[in-house]
Amino acid sequence: MPWRAPPGSVAAVDPYRVWLSEVMLQQTTTVHAAPYFEAFTRRWPTVTALAAADDADVMSAWAGLGYYARARNLLACARAVAREHGGVFPDTEAGLRALPGLGPYTAAAVSAIAFGRPANVVDGNVERVMARLFAVETALPAARPELRRRAEGLVADDRPGDWAQALMDLGATVCRPRTSECGRCPLTPWCAGFASGAPERFPVKAVKAAKPERAGVAWVALDPDGRVGLLRRPEKGLLGGMVGLPTSGWGGGEDAAPGPGPWRDAGSITHVFTHFRLTLEVRVGPGEGDLNWTDVETARDALPTVFRKALERGLG
Repeated sequence: MPWRAPPGSVAAVDPYRVWLSEVMLQQTTTVHAAPYFEAFTRRWPTVTALAAADDADVMSAWAGLGYYARARNLLACARAVAREHGGVFPDTEAGLRALPGLGPYTAAAVSAIAFGRPANVVDGNVERVMARLFAVETALPAARPELRRRAEGLVADDRPGDWAQALMDLGATVCRPRTSECGRCPLTPWCAGFASGAPERFPVKAVKAAKPERAGVAWVALDPDGRVGLLRRPEKGLLGGMVGLPTSGWGGGEDAAPGPGPWRDAGSITHVFTHFRLTLEVRVGPGEGDLNWTDVETARDALPTVFRKALERGLG
């Protein structure tokens, strides 16, 4: 993975790269995050370079990674490090927690991996390892405090950055969600989940409630040159600050087409967000008004996934 340094090489670890990778990896797979990480570090190789970047450029470069509040927090944090710390990240967990957008997990990860500080780094992979190692019967999410306590009891001063990454990698590659490769696991002799004969039963999960359904309309407005009309969404709220297609409200609000049309029905798309499922009816036609007219390829690169789906539906 492009953000990793060799085991034990704390002095070679760049806190900026550790922090950037950890923010990108929240709710994102390593395979999906890696090309974004490489593009960001080529374009903005230091935290001060990122702090000086234009908001719209960063939001556009983030398009497709999802959870767009992370991109806004990324800029806020970079600017705080540049403005308040001279472009140098604080080297303690408490100092990192004081930065915008750094919660307990990210602060602990940067503290351990970048600065070699003993810290309790607990992500979903580590939760799974702890749940199986100690056969924790409490269902998630109620089990999380106990899983954190279990993990904290194993933190030591010896190579804490390598320890944190090893636990995460163990969960990602061996102690996996659906198939646990116990024959490859160094913890098998001590694992209560393995001893139970059914390690995959852990962590116990509460029954998920069905996601609420929302609906709206998205307009693919095309000018005579085949360019698509985009707009920038308000800074606050879902997909805040991102470029998007004109849409109605997503909760039954009034339609507000960007021009009189005529508008052709192009079908619909569905996109699942963290807390709800969205269906957008797609309309295609000649738009007008205060839109940013953008060639289609540029639009594809700039749009978040939900709007890219709607654009492709409209063009198809």
